[in-house]
Amino acid sequence: MLACAFAFGSVQAAPRQTTRSKEKAAAEAARAGIQQKLNALKKDISRTESEKEDAADELAESEEKISDANRSLRELADEQAETNTRLKDLATEEARLGDTIAAQKRQLAKLLREHYIAGNEDRIKLLLSGDNPNRINRDLQMMAYVSQAQAKLLNSLRTNLAAVEANHAETQNARDELEEIAQEQTSQKTLLEKEKAKRAALLANLSSKLTDQRKQASRLEQDEQRMSGLVDRLTRLIREQEIAAAAERKRQQELAAARAKAAAEAKQRALARARAQREERERLAREAAKEAAKTGKPVKPLPPPKPEPEETRVAEEPAPKPEAPQRSADTALAADLPSGAFESLRGRLPAPISGKIAARFGAKRGDGPTWRGMFIKAPEGTDVRAIAAGRVVFANWMRGYGNLIIINHGGEYLSIYGNNQTLVKQAGDAVKPGDVIASAGNTGGNEESGLYFELRHLGKAFDPSSWIRF
Repeated sequence: MLACAFAFGSVQAAPRQTTRSKEKAAAEAARAGIQQKLNALKKDISRTESEKEDAADELAESEEKISDANRSLRELADEQAETNTRLKDLATEEARLGDTIAAQKRQLAKLLREHYIAGNEDRIKLLLSGDNPNRINRDLQMMAYVSQAQAKLLNSLRTNLAAVEANHAETQNARDELEEIAQEQTSQKTLLEKEKAKRAALLANLSSKLTDQRKQASRLEQDEQRMSGLVDRLTRLIREQEIAAAAERKRQQELAAARAKAAAEAKQRALARARAQREERERLAREAAKEAAKTGKPVKPLPPPKPEPEETRVAEEPAPKPEAPQRSADTALAADLPSGAFESLRGRLPAPISGKIAARFGAKRGDGPTWRGMFIKAPEGTDVRAIAAGRVVFANWMRGYGNLIIINHGGEYLSIYGNNQTLVKQAGDAVKPGDVIASAGNTGGNEESGLYFELRHLGKAFDPSSWIRF
């Protein structure tokens, strides 16, 4: 019988979907709605342009795939590190559980041995023994204590055995996830090398065409119009989503207030019932004392108070923290930042990248329009960081800007980062100051590697020099 209590259930190693793959599928499904809105917005911009051939467009597919592969490899490396840490924690926990179970087995074996040596006397024999009643009562109490200790020890042992089973299952899941990650890394590395070779070949063929087009003033003006069109549409979409997000926050606050009010009322009712019950017991005690004084008989003990109603117990428990509401595609781009948060950082914002400023806001671009932002030279792959907290509202390839990422900082302030090699963050992601959001490159047909950077308010570009510490 005892051996059965110690037996471990076998862990089935049948192929199954890992926790990681389920979470990944859920995250991708959640992003689908956001991406659908942004793709529609991008197509709307394309329809307003003439269908003139642009050499950089031939690079679009390859540059997007390189960005996706690099982002995937970065995410997989982070997942791999987290999973390895989890495996170490699980191994430590398994060792601790093993020591605890071994000690409990020894303790239980000792209890059973002592019980056996004592002759396994049962309660009926003890009651019929005719021994001193005080000794019988003492021995019965001792037997009850021993039985309770045995039951408690067995329950604890079963709990720990179940915990070992759960630990084994979680460990196997983590190992399966590591195998998944390794397979995905191999696949992404192969894809990355393939797309890099494809882009290099395209650049070689398009080199002279790209150089000619970069010199055309009309191309630069079209790029600026395209960016302004994107920003205007994004600003309208963000405004709509922030209104929707504010309405949702108000609804959640009203719901929380209603729950708090209901809990407070339930607590008051429970306290009133408890007070009435206490007063009734006091009244009964007084009457019993008077009756005992008249008759000379001892006071009969009052029955124990009724168990506390479930409502009372629930009302006195601390309310659980409300979970952050899941963002829908209709509120995913709202920044959720206090009013004036970005403006208060003027003159104290960090540079988005470490590099040399090659072009400043307002400077002339050959025969074309003036610069609406800044270009900062930096080696390919240099980290690009968010200048302030916000939410990514666009992360995609765009003609003239290559792999482009735009962050909403609230108050209709946007920061824009172009020509990236890799987009680390995706639309809908929240970012903190200094978060790596991309890596520098020369996508979009740009001649030099670096970062194109803009700040906009109410859709209009403005000089970042007085806002950022370059």
